Amino acid sequence: VQLQAFGGGLVQPGGTLRLSCAASGFSLDDYVLVWFRQAPGKLREGLSCIDIGRGSTLYRDSVKGRFTISRDISENTVYLQMNNLKPEDTAVYYCATGRGWCTLWPDQVGLWGRGTQVTVSS
Repeated sequence: VQLQAFGGGLVQPGGTLRLSCAASGFSLDDYVLVWFRQAPGKLREGLSCIDIGRGSTLYRDSVKGRFTISRDISENTVYLQMNNLKPEDTAVYYCATGRGWCTLWPDQVGLWGRGTQVTVSS
């Protein structure tokens, strides 16, 4: 039972990346999936959440309009499309699952995936 986040990399300001979070050993159907990030010296912050079954979503204000969360139920995978990336988006990005309603709080999720580094720099 695990989550694996991948798709990070180095991108220039204004660029795009799509992160993937793949679940293995269990189905995401009954969960919510949350994307977090943590920059050096900063607290981990929730960015976006999707209720896998309902398809409803939640976004942090700072990424609304730039980031889009989506899911592919057949692939048991959730994506985070990130557009117009800024240097302040540089961080390690994580995905995690939770139960019940969508949340952006790290202490309300359970299973964490290994992070993927996103660096936005010219």
